[in-house]
Amino acid sequence: MSTPKTLLQMAGADPNPAPLTASTLVIIDAQNEYLDGKLALPGVKPATEALARLLAKARAAGAPVVHVVQKGRPGGLFDLEARGGAVIDAVKQAAGEHTVQKPLPNAFAQTDLDATLKKLGRTSLVIAGFMTHMCVSSTARAALDLGYKTTVAGDAAATRDLPDPTGGGVIAADTLHRTALAELADRFAVVTTVDQIPGT
Repeated sequence: MSTPKTLLQMAGADPNPAPLTASTLVIIDAQNEYLDGKLALPGVKPATEALARLLAKARAAGAPVVHVVQKGRPGGLFDLEARGGAVIDAVKQAAGEHTVQKPLPNAFAQTDLDATLKKLGRTSLVIAGFMTHMCVSSTARAALDLGYKTTVAGDAAATRDLPDPTGGGVIAADTLHRTALAELADRFAVVTTVDQIPGT
């Protein structure tokens, strides 16, 4: 059996992530709801540590940073006035960094993210955050449609267990995470680790 290839490999696309000096870092939904709230993710702690390293790396490289946050209903999940909606302390916004509030999984939908990125003038994005199969995936897919080249830091993302809709029991978070990354790597993004993303 031949070794499978992604569509990007078949097309001869550059497999290397763009350096942070030429990219904008987009952090998606790094909120306490995923850290210790009702949606606490199994792999959130190592992913948050990797995300903090990525953020420090981006800041050292002078890369623009955009923090995307899910805007939930008052009293519900991701209530921006409550702990669950607040950005995790380890990756909190710094002065001069942009924050975009979103109502849907795709961070471009009904937000000014695209306009913000265009003002920053960079067409390469580095995306990380939560959840891999949901908001990270939908945003990376939309980014392709809008003309961006995207890198996803796979170790700075995580997701949760889900029920198998075909009746196979439970799909474990790690399996879902790796599958979502494989889907993105097929056509939508370069998928790599924080340490492999060049700072210069």
